Amino acid sequence: MSLLNQKTIKKAVTLSGVGLHSGKQVRVCVKPSAPDTGIVFKRVDLKGDNLIYPNFLNVSNTELNTTISNNSGIKVSTIEHLMGALFGIGIDNVLVEIDNEEVPILDGSAKLFIEKILSSGLESSNKPIKIIKINKKIEYRKGEKFITIEPSKLSLDIDFQLKYQNQIIGDQRNKVNVYEDDLTEIFNSRTFCLYEDIELIKKNGLAKGGSLENAVVVKGEDILNPEGLRNDKEFVNHKILDCIGDLFTSGYRIIASIKCSQGGHHLTNNLLKKVFENKENFSIIEIQERTLPHTLINRRLLKSIA
Repeated sequence: MSLLNQKTIKKAVTLSGVGLHSGKQVRVCVKPSAPDTGIVFKRVDLKGDNLIYPNFLNVSNTELNTTISNNSGIKVSTIEHLMGALFGIGIDNVLVEIDNEEVPILDGSAKLFIEKILSSGLESSNKPIKIIKINKKIEYRKGEKFITIEPSKLSLDIDFQLKYQNQIIGDQRNKVNVYEDDLTEIFNSRTFCLYEDIELIKKNGLAKGGSLENAVVVKGEDILNPEGLRNDKEFVNHKILDCIGDLFTSGYRIIASIKCSQGGHHLTNNLLKKVFENKENFSIIEIQERTLPHTLINRRLLKSIA
């Protein structure tokens, strides 16, 4: 299998569960797709105009999740964990059939998506992958929060910092090389919230499907989940997972260095809009095996595939 050619999965995989915000039961079937078709979502519960493309310009909501919509207003929400899994494994083309409006939250991380997709195996095509190479530094700020992206030689580095008043979360920071480091803890890290925020979140019509089975809840100095945390930096690691998934709405893998402080879906989406508003900011390159000694897929995950 040529690692630098476009890939899909060998056979369809199905996952079912509850939507974190909608509270509705949903079934997702990820199916193989032809080269150059990209990632496509299809609302199979609807008959017409039911295709939605996970492109940053189609992002219609960034409040506690990433939601994409088509021109008819048909939407799919909470796509970020599945998109992060597809990015990490190196999947270029799949059809995601979904029978409701929200991707299931499963355990609150990308762990189960990763395991299910890897169980299918990968199918390589004869079409080379394309990547986005960042040519100049771009920054997006909102108050004290900021995210920057700048050129990098061969890697995608994400340096992310959280700043919370809560004693458990506090100031937490992590930096990863997406294509080289062991990202197990990133993919296994769950979504989280503060206990005191739950009432307001639910008043806003969100988190109807939330529970201790799919989210980490922090109350004062306590983790309410009986099993505790999965890793010491689970909070910031989950934010890095979200960032990876949101970056994939660019349509391609990326070579760049990213720094973010107190960011989330809104900042990442607006950064992408700012990058792509000027063609001088980026280059789209078709990668040939002989020209780049790099997989552009997470190498640790490749061992699982083998």
